[in-house]
Parts: sequence; structure tokens; C-alpha cells
Amino acid sequence: MNTITIPKKITKGDELVVISKKEYEQYLRAKKIGKPTLKDAIDEGLRDLREGRVSPVFSSAKAAIHYLHRQAKKVR
Repeated sequence: MNTITIPKKITKGDELVVISKKEYEQYLRAKKIGKPTLKDAIDEGLRDLREGRVSPVFSSAKAAIHYLHRQAKKVR
């Protein structure tokens, strides 16, 4: 087995993991799929607010359920 010594000056004290480039690229692709960035999520929320796709504040769970039933009737 080959041994490589990496100076602490380069790693700044962090631990390193060595994997193949192919595995690293697969990891990056998997990480990107289906996970919006924080900025994307904030932009989507602001767009929903501008377009009125928000529900009011409810005083109880019963009031929230009543609101949802009324909204469902409008859609049908």
C-alpha cells in the first residue's frame, strides 16, 4: 500500500478523505438532484407572497380545516 503524507499546513488541521474522481462526481450529482438552494427557496416563497398563494393565520385547527374544505370546494 502506498502512503502519502499531507502537511498540516495544507489541510489546516482538517481530516481528509480520499475517493476516486468518479465517486466524487457521483456524489456531486446526487447532492444537486432535488435540493434547491436556500436562495431558490426564498425566491419561491417571495413569489408565492406576491401572487397571493398564502393562507391566513388561524386561531384553531378547526378553523384551519374549515378554510381548507372551503378552498377545496372552490377548486372542484
